[in-house]
Amino acid sequence: MKKALLILWLSAGLWLVSSYAQYTYAQIPFPESPANAKFVTTDVSNFWKAFDAFKKGYKGNPFADLYINIGSPGLQDFIPDRVLHADSLLNIIKKRTASYAGMRKNTEHILDKEKQTRATFDTLEKWYPKAVFPPVYFVIGRFNSAGTSSKNGLIIGAERVLSENVPSIVAHELVHFQQNIPFKYEILLEACIMEGSADFIGELISGNHTNKIAFQYGDAHEKELWKEFKTKMNTMDYTDWLYGALSGKDKRPNDLGYWIGYQITKAYFNKATDKKKAVADILNISDCRDFLAKSGYAEKFK
Repeated sequence: MKKALLILWLSAGLWLVSSYAQYTYAQIPFPESPANAKFVTTDVSNFWKAFDAFKKGYKGNPFADLYINIGSPGLQDFIPDRVLHADSLLNIIKKRTASYAGMRKNTEHILDKEKQTRATFDTLEKWYPKAVFPPVYFVIGRFNSAGTSSKNGLIIGAERVLSENVPSIVAHELVHFQQNIPFKYEILLEACIMEGSADFIGELISGNHTNKIAFQYGDAHEKELWKEFKTKMNTMDYTDWLYGALSGKDKRPNDLGYWIGYQITKAYFNKATDKKKAVADILNISDCRDFLAKSGYAEKFK
């Protein structure tokens, strides 16, 4: 599988695409049975040991010694673009000590939804028998990422995720892990379909998605949003559509690109007679422009 987006959270609160790194996850063998998927929370436990040491006046940086340096493969993959380094993490914790303390209980109960989350894995296997099931690493970062994936597995930012949302967040990232959608044209349309199709299949297997505000706004303004989107979809301008890059021209929420990608994917799925094949098609889109045309989504606005 190739992942085309590498996302950074800037200090100003904007999600931006920084590069188009390609990862071929198929090089690492992962379980083909959901029952063999691992849920790893050792990083969360280590973080709180470091946090307690920090509050007791630990000499040096406890988040280097007791957290990052002994972290899981998932944490090591999470560090470069989301934590940056141990001193960066320490600095944000000094500024937001109360915020971290306030979400401690939630992170310590992050696996309360493990059974429900594993059920989404089982459902994906039924829809897409070729699926693989990598480890799910729960880590703690700088309040800047709820979820991502790497060649080693799925990575969930526990400080950004309420325990009740774990199944849908993990489902979204699990779908990303299966996707084989090349950035053929490197355009907004492809990014929106990547994210929106992960929301669509994620909802199909978990019963929910996590972009409720964007979806409420999108559903209420669908016609005008499509009119706007089609003028930008063949460009690389993500403003007003993805990763918090809002111009401020109106009161739209973040992540409308997820919503419109979901609508296109939903139209394709609903049009298909063989729904199981449709899921395989969605996970293996070779040309997003062609996929949009086949979905028939644009036809509803004529």
